[in-house]
Amino acid sequence: MATFNGFVDGTPSESALIFLGTGCSSMVPNLMCLLQPSDPPCPVCVQSLSIPPERNPNYRCNTSLLIDYGAAAANGGDRKYILIDVGKTFRETVLRWFVAHRIPRIDSIILTHEHADAVLGLDDIRAVQAFSPTNDIDPTPIYLSQHSMDSIAEKFPYLVQKKRKEGAEIRRVAQIDWNIIADDCNQQFFASGLKFTPLPVMHGEDYICLGFLFGEKNRVAYISDVSRFPASTEYVISKSGAGQLDLLILDSLYRTGSHNVHLCFPQTLETVKRLCPKQTLLIGMTHEFDHHKDNESLMEWSRREGIPVKLAHDGLRVPINL
Repeated sequence: MATFNGFVDGTPSESALIFLGTGCSSMVPNLMCLLQPSDPPCPVCVQSLSIPPERNPNYRCNTSLLIDYGAAAANGGDRKYILIDVGKTFRETVLRWFVAHRIPRIDSIILTHEHADAVLGLDDIRAVQAFSPTNDIDPTPIYLSQHSMDSIAEKFPYLVQKKRKEGAEIRRVAQIDWNIIADDCNQQFFASGLKFTPLPVMHGEDYICLGFLFGEKNRVAYISDVSRFPASTEYVISKSGAGQLDLLILDSLYRTGSHNVHLCFPQTLETVKRLCPKQTLLIGMTHEFDHHKDNESLMEWSRREGIPVKLAHDGLRVPINL
């Protein structure tokens, strides 16, 4: 369970970012590398057979970030726990990292988009809500685009319907308060007291995904699924535009080449140079990335370009003031 010290200045940090997942939709290890191993075997995936996931930075669940927001606690209020995305591996990440980081609950959820790796854990939200056989509990607020809402209503109609049909039995399901947010950098919203700016990006040329900008003491942008930045979004998060980011968390799918719906390593590094944040952590990686080897090579790139860049890993905790 590692901690990233980039925002610690000698005083306690009020908040923290906890990386619940840093992998692509198919996760790491890649199952085919284990079911039909190559010769020689994939060095990243074969580690999963000998190193426990909590000690293996190359074991990657679906991308997801937990914001442990402690600003209110400094004034006698409660800490707030804000989750970005609830993918296929949500339950696994709760078991592995909520206990390790002493996360007692989820106060609100924000969705980047409605693909499987971002929403297929929604049914398991009930497992981190108070128990009520009659569903008589406070719902968890979820913030999402209208497009995502329409898709989720088809995938999970029982989580969306407001009234039980006459004669239908009561069945325990997650209780959710759905809140529509705009695909617009100019329409901010609050989740559990923290202000967010939607960052619409292209996830393929036919699809808009949302990233999010948050934090006033330190500006953080989280962008998990992107192939291209519209000019209006790039302006908001670039040093030459609205102001330099303190931390950029950015998509990087493959180690080499390019992809039609994601940035890959070469394009990711070019994007980092263009946006010029103070620091960058990469997420969304496939098994092409070896955590230790690639972070060693990134040290040289970071020295040369003057922008620290590292691969994040599942369970990473970043202390930060927001």
